[in-house]
Amino acid sequence: MRLIQISDCHLCANPEARSRIGYPLRQLRAVVAQAQQLRPDIVLVTGDIGHDESPAAYRHAFETFTEFQCPWFWMTGNHDHPAFMEELHPFHDELDLGEWRLLLLDSRIPGQAGGELGQAALQDLAVRLEEDDRPTLLAMHHPPLSVGSAWMDALGLADREALWQTLAAYAQVRAVLCGHIHQAFAARHGDIAVYGCPATADQFLPRQHDFTLDEASRPGFRVVDLVGQRLSTWVERVDL
Repeated sequence: MRLIQISDCHLCANPEARSRIGYPLRQLRAVVAQAQQLRPDIVLVTGDIGHDESPAAYRHAFETFTEFQCPWFWMTGNHDHPAFMEELHPFHDELDLGEWRLLLLDSRIPGQAGGELGQAALQDLAVRLEEDDRPTLLAMHHPPLSVGSAWMDALGLADREALWQTLAAYAQVRAVLCGHIHQAFAARHGDIAVYGCPATADQFLPRQHDFTLDEASRPGFRVVDLVGQRLSTWVERVDL
């Protein structure tokens, strides 16, 4: 099973719109074209698909993602407009990956850059984990631990400690996939790996106190291979 994670597209209604240092739709199309060559079985987009909250931004994304020859799924980020997304393509909270399962958690707080799951969602997560002991991936937009940049850590998952307390009882959770941080990232919390993903739009320079763009890094995506009980993952960068 090969899963490809794409994140942080930041599209606008104008297909030629420029970001701070690039052209988001042009870059997303390049990412999708390269990702297709790796023949994914499933594609997951972990939020911030739109930037200006326009319906047209999501139409551009939908048209681009439907070029994949496999099922694709998306989830919201702090910049997103859920109603516009759902009109085009439904949300899912769980994906069956055969020997594995993937649980999608909504960390978006309307009107805020930071995220939170909330007590009800954490209780529901525990119930879902009780129901199935297959190896499990979690996905959410906001990172559930510090990434080492003070400005970004202030905008991460506010109830991260409550999440880890919830997961402590469930050894089947192997990894968390997140977006939001616009950079390749890998760390661990105990036995659980946490993987961040490059943006398809602008990249953020790691380990900075204040917001800083990474003008040297290229757009990219993450590849996750699941073979039996084993997970392997790496980041691919895309030349423009």
